[in-house]
Amino acid sequence: MSTMFDDWEMLAMAQPSSPVYIDMNDDSFRMDSEEMRKARAAHWYARTDWGIAVLSYEDSNFLLKNPRLTQGSAKWPAQHGVSEGRFADWWRKTLLVLEGDEHHRIRRLVNPAFSPRRIEPLRPRFRALADSLIDDWIDEGRTEFTSRFAAPYSTRILCMMLGIDERDWNKIHRLAATIGLSIGISIRENIERIDDAVAEITQYAQSLVRSRREAPRDDILSTLVETRDEDDGRLSDQELINLIILLIFAGIDTTRNQLALAVQSFAEQPDQWEKLAADPDRYAVKAVEEVLRVNPVGRWVTREAAETLEHKGCTIDKGTTVHLFTQSSGTDPAEYKDPDRIDLDADRSPHFAFGGGIHHCLGHFVARADMDVALSALSARMTDLRIGEGAEWLPDSGNTGAKKLPITFTRRS
Repeated sequence: MSTMFDDWEMLAMAQPSSPVYIDMNDDSFRMDSEEMRKARAAHWYARTDWGIAVLSYEDSNFLLKNPRLTQGSAKWPAQHGVSEGRFADWWRKTLLVLEGDEHHRIRRLVNPAFSPRRIEPLRPRFRALADSLIDDWIDEGRTEFTSRFAAPYSTRILCMMLGIDERDWNKIHRLAATIGLSIGISIRENIERIDDAVAEITQYAQSLVRSRREAPRDDILSTLVETRDEDDGRLSDQELINLIILLIFAGIDTTRNQLALAVQSFAEQPDQWEKLAADPDRYAVKAVEEVLRVNPVGRWVTREAAETLEHKGCTIDKGTTVHLFTQSSGTDPAEYKDPDRIDLDADRSPHFAFGGGIHHCLGHFVARADMDVALSALSARMTDLRIGEGAEWLPDSGNTGAKKLPITFTRRS
């Protein structure tokens, strides 16, 4: 009997060894589709309207570490007709798109604030928050997961870390979700709302910085403010504000959506959900990694060729945008056995959900910690997990996730 891997190998040999075209603008475009599997089987990359899309694990692994590829997200707004305004101005100066000495300097200054040493002591507070949110709906046997768990959990954790009043979580979440629209292909149609959100969150960040200068606390925000002051301006006021906006936007939007994607994935594999529930100390960390591999919120990592290079017979000209498709590489049958399924006991190669190289996600320790706490708490309280009627999803481009995710379950005795 042939396996899925055998079938894909046969498909690759049967089709011409040339890249296909993928229309990422199409509303029906999905990473987890037969179209994408065929594209990956045909060639290691595909053609798109915005450069090339790297589909295989092997080539993603190589190119993410290639020094001739630099961060490629800087052009994203302009590629969609957004070249001015509050968002465009902030985007050009955010750590996400900086390069060279400027990028290294800021990363070096702020890295200590996001170390495991700073995050681990917060785990009991993360768990207490998760349990209190679950308490509100566990007896109902159903809930709308995004609004009643993922959104308040991700936002209030960010508030804990930065020392923001948790009563502001609805406002902070609204602003982060609106700025999150900038990562999708609908950026242009939403740019007025995005610009307004950037303006509002800038004022909020400025007030936070002022308050920490007047009265420092034991939180990450105070650490960042002290870094700026003690290092005699090496982190400027504008860099500090830009960084706080990035932390609020990225820290909330990605975690909220990744939790919804995790629930979606585990609902399809109840055996693995039960395995997690039976031994969370053993499996919680692995559960996070497996979900990030098979169903990542960030569907691709973007790079740009700083100089012309050759790779496997392909000339990548200077200035070419290179999208490294994280879900495609994370489910590549050439790298993983039974690649589309979560397997908490499998020994897997590292995924690229947090990027790679010098642009590896600054907040990955935070994301991993708050997600494994959340999944441990959820699995301990729910069994018979199912996705209900009326789920609504963001476009499967850039960052994705659930607008609404009704779930049903049985309270675990």
